Amino acid sequence: MGAAQTTHSFQTSMPENIQLLSPRLANQIAAGEVVERPASVIKELLENSLDAGATRLEIDLDAGGVKRIMVRDNGKGIEKEDLHLALARHATSKIHALEDLEAVATLGFRGEALASISSVARLTMTSSRDESGKGWMVTAEGREMETQLAPAAHPRGTTVEVRDLFFNTPARRKFLRTEKTEFNRVDETIKRLALARFDVSFSLRHNGKGVHNLRGGTSRAEMERRVAQLCGPAFMQNALHIEMERSGLRLWGWVAEPAFSRSQADLQFFYVNGRAIRDRVVSHAVRRAFADVLYHGRHPAFVLYLELDPAAVDVNVHPTKHEVRFRDSRLVHDFLFGSLHRALADVRPGAREEDDELQSSAPQVSGVAAGEFSGQERMALSSAPAQAATPAFGAMGGLGAQPSADRIQQQMHSYGELHKPLDSGVQEVPAVTAGPASTAAWSQQVPAEAEGEAPPLGFAIAQLHGIYILSQNEHGMVVVDMHAAHERIVYEQMKAAHAAGGIQAQPLLVPVSLAVSEREADCFEEREEVFTALGFVLQRAGPETLMVRQVPTMLHSAPVEQLVRDVLSDLLAEGSSDRIGNQINEILSTMACHGSVRANRKLTIPEMNGLLRDMERTERSGQCNHGRPTWTQVKLSDMDKWFMRGQ
Repeated sequence: MGAAQTTHSFQTSMPENIQLLSPRLANQIAAGEVVERPASVIKELLENSLDAGATRLEIDLDAGGVKRIMVRDNGKGIEKEDLHLALARHATSKIHALEDLEAVATLGFRGEALASISSVARLTMTSSRDESGKGWMVTAEGREMETQLAPAAHPRGTTVEVRDLFFNTPARRKFLRTEKTEFNRVDETIKRLALARFDVSFSLRHNGKGVHNLRGGTSRAEMERRVAQLCGPAFMQNALHIEMERSGLRLWGWVAEPAFSRSQADLQFFYVNGRAIRDRVVSHAVRRAFADVLYHGRHPAFVLYLELDPAAVDVNVHPTKHEVRFRDSRLVHDFLFGSLHRALADVRPGAREEDDELQSSAPQVSGVAAGEFSGQERMALSSAPAQAATPAFGAMGGLGAQPSADRIQQQMHSYGELHKPLDSGVQEVPAVTAGPASTAAWSQQVPAEAEGEAPPLGFAIAQLHGIYILSQNEHGMVVVDMHAAHERIVYEQMKAAHAAGGIQAQPLLVPVSLAVSEREADCFEEREEVFTALGFVLQRAGPETLMVRQVPTMLHSAPVEQLVRDVLSDLLAEGSSDRIGNQINEILSTMACHGSVRANRKLTIPEMNGLLRDMERTERSGQCNHGRPTWTQVKLSDMDKWFMRGQ
């Protein structure tokens, strides 16, 4: 009875008449969407300054921004007559018609940020349009948000000061965190904007102390200096610069090598036409590109910029404008994945030394776009062929040579067939070990061609504990995990042969019936070519029933029903699916692991050198199939420090 009375009381307390909200209440509701914390205020103010053409931004905070926020710019300023309008809701100079909204090129455009901020704080804005030093100041303090205009001295540009955030909405103020936490979020916001506009100088002070002083610059060296300042020098030391353009899309920026992975996704910056965004299409494309080279549970690090026609992307999806919607999400997804996939594939020993040459050729060799692949090729991108390795260590069973498709198919059915050549038919030759040996003995083992220019991984000089290969190159010493390195070589060769030979399929003796939703069945009929390209033959047997009649040979023991359901789910959510390709790659990876040279296997110097040469030719050879590193460089200068040579 008590509960019923409470419900009835609640229902009768609701007003029956529809009423217009007061301007103050409407703005405070809007502030709940736009202004969450000091970082939100900073973002809106800085975006306004950037849209005004500012090249220098000064930010001054007190108490993490809760007590005071001041943003000063040298932009074009605001006319006296427009100052009061700048604080009005839905007033903006950035769009005038629906056509402008469909191709937004500015960071701000909704015209509600300043109004929302002034409804929950004490706001003062001073601006001048010329260099006379004369300007005007407008103030607003919550309540009815009545503005007051007065003359003020000010150079060309605008200064906005926000004090006592949420002073009139104590409930929201209670949700703010500690001063340190709020400042860290402000710092992250400024970092994202500073990475978007290299041509703009940023300075940040907190409680009277300088935090950042970032000088503007548009040369590559100046941009890389800022990235190193904001993301850390270690990121830049391990970063690859990429620049690709295709089909009206341009991708450029820096992506860290897989070895520089993170435990959290805290070093990922992605921009679309200069706007920092979070998007499922982008996340999925990046995740797929790194799927074959990252250690389990690790996250890639990158600072990437995508440029495309503003009309091809909708930025008016969310009040904070953190999310976007692409008009052709599949084109964008395939371009991002293909570009990053090829850039990572090109990472191999010696790539660092050849960085300048790679930069000039990267757009031609690395650019990949949707529409240039058939359905089967697009779905098989994650199995893109490796570059053909030359026969290098034939004494190890011929695996240094590119295997034929027939041979690979035989190996796919039996691990033993792949494992035999490594365990039999090899004449054991005592390898140079880590035991006592003279320099003269080592030098006799180095090939004659070592007298010329040494290859990136140098020439083998010893084998350590049957696990590692020690090699000497012009920079010092290279240590190679021979099993991990050979595993990647075999894996890439098997993927290449598998892609060249196509997907072998087999019919099921008893077709599998799947009960699905009508939406999933319709999705299958619309995208049937996806399943056909991957070796599946399905048939719609009813409004909510699918029959699986044929599956890929390699997946005959896989949970077919669950796999088909997962693919349908991916197609409905993402528009594409790589689950089947991942399943096939996992099988190939396992077979490559079983078929690779094992630990404690003694190798001859020619065999070790053959392995090094194949590593230099193989894509993604810096990591094994499980994402672990395959080799490391020990510089001669570091070894000199160990023994204090020259000190």
